[in-house]
Amino acid sequence: MNAAVAAPASEDLLRRFDVPGPRYTSYPTADRFVEAFSADDYVQALKQRRTGAAAMTLPLSLYVHIPFCESLCYYCACNKIITRHHDRAAPYLRYLSREVDLHTAHLGVGQTVTQLHLGGGSPTFLSDDELRELMAMLRRNFVLAPGGEYSIEIDPRTIDASRLDTLAGLGFNRLSFGVQDFDPAVQKAVHRVQPVEQVFSLVAAARQRQFDSINVDLIYGLPQQSPESFDRTLEQVIELRPDRIALYAYAHLPERFKPQRRIAGAELPTGAAKVAMLSRSLAAFMGAGYVYVGMDHFALPTDALAVAKRQGRLHRNFQGYSTQPDCDLIGLGVSSIGRIGATYSQNAKTLEEYYDCLDQGRFPVVRGLALSRDDLVRRAVIMALMCQGQLSFESIELGYLVDFRKYFAAEIETLRQLADQGLVTLDGSGVQVTDTGWFFVRAVAMVFDRYLQTDRTRARFSKII
Repeated sequence: MNAAVAAPASEDLLRRFDVPGPRYTSYPTADRFVEAFSADDYVQALKQRRTGAAAMTLPLSLYVHIPFCESLCYYCACNKIITRHHDRAAPYLRYLSREVDLHTAHLGVGQTVTQLHLGGGSPTFLSDDELRELMAMLRRNFVLAPGGEYSIEIDPRTIDASRLDTLAGLGFNRLSFGVQDFDPAVQKAVHRVQPVEQVFSLVAAARQRQFDSINVDLIYGLPQQSPESFDRTLEQVIELRPDRIALYAYAHLPERFKPQRRIAGAELPTGAAKVAMLSRSLAAFMGAGYVYVGMDHFALPTDALAVAKRQGRLHRNFQGYSTQPDCDLIGLGVSSIGRIGATYSQNAKTLEEYYDCLDQGRFPVVRGLALSRDDLVRRAVIMALMCQGQLSFESIELGYLVDFRKYFAAEIETLRQLADQGLVTLDGSGVQVTDTGWFFVRAVAMVFDRYLQTDRTRARFSKII
């Protein structure tokens, strides 16, 4: 490690803001969705898109959830199905096709898509032929625009160089490798053993095939980790030099996520150790030339994400930071979340319920939210802070016909406290997140979250550090 590079945020500040809070991949956050929002409400939202001439010309984003995994990672909080029976994929693809057919019945065939993400679970659980079938089905119904972002999450244990050829041939141009930690003891403790040599070989093969961007996911706070052991992983990741790095804090919530009960609490690093890992990670990655894009995300200066941040074109959706403009998102598959117009929706979380809804010829939407005017105003404010790090009072006033200083009088007073701590600057025209404040941007955004103001129970969220 380069000891000469100082962490960009002090450990004192990191400790002070080590509190639970939303990640703001949406506002309101998904925990605020209600079952009163039904499949009928989703149909109405699709109809409004179809009848709105402007909306129909806007491109779509697609998210496809593949829930299957061959083995259980103990830290995982995703919606997944652990199985070695690969024959379960075939019926799932048939039901995905039915769900797409329901969408095209309302929107028509040929809607333009500029962003596609396959998540899971492990999308690479699907065979090459099944991936071809899925992509052919999507291309029959949608137009994947040239130059779009087409990404897939990869479990390195399920793929080799020949499968990378398949992914490139299918049009994927962005890969995300799940690494978490290279330390063998940590890998064993979380039941995800994958040799460092395997990941290095795959990333080298991906570079040869000229994928636009390669991301590596890391997690700090896992069992058996220490600041010193994580330093070794940081060194290896810097040597690997992916285009993007996503660094997440492990949230140990065994009462909510059953797999985490297999993790011995005594093996988890202390809070002080986690703060040290984050501090040293920030210093290591930025010392190695990475740009801190925002909340958990780093990118090389030449990567599209870093370029978008420099140019003020950063956006945020359910997959995190994106270079793609705000657009409607269709979520396909079990538990997927979508956004159409001023609504959010989520599909059934079990295969049985998901299949049953589609057997009845209806969308598998089981909950969601129709955003109020207040939700829309606050979403605009929070996304401006999360993506641009600045907020113009005038732009919100013109866009939403509110008097910002009156509407957000209480919030402005709270911001003054953050200004005293050096996280923001505040004047008569707006708010600017400082360089230090950018590392705590979730805390700044939380000031404007009306739901948190009325509900102080934040245990449902991960720590913001």
